[in-house]
Amino acid sequence: MTLLLQVLLVITSVLLVLLVLLHKGKGGGMSDLFGGGISSSVGGSSVAEKNLDRITVVIGLVWFASIVGLGLLVGT
Repeated sequence: MTLLLQVLLVITSVLLVLLVLLHKGKGGGMSDLFGGGISSSVGGSSVAEKNLDRITVVIGLVWFASIVGLGLLVGT
């Protein structure tokens, strides 16, 4: 069970990083430093942005649950 949660944690960690990087920059932050402040019409629609938000929240909750599960199984 511990191995399954560890694998799930690694997979969700990588997915979470990728999903956060896919979000459109709101401006004034780190995204401006790397060229995210350039506005273009190629960006996604609001529906795609909402779906990306939902997927990110779900993956974040799975990530959090796997950390809590590992903490309970391993114990200190």
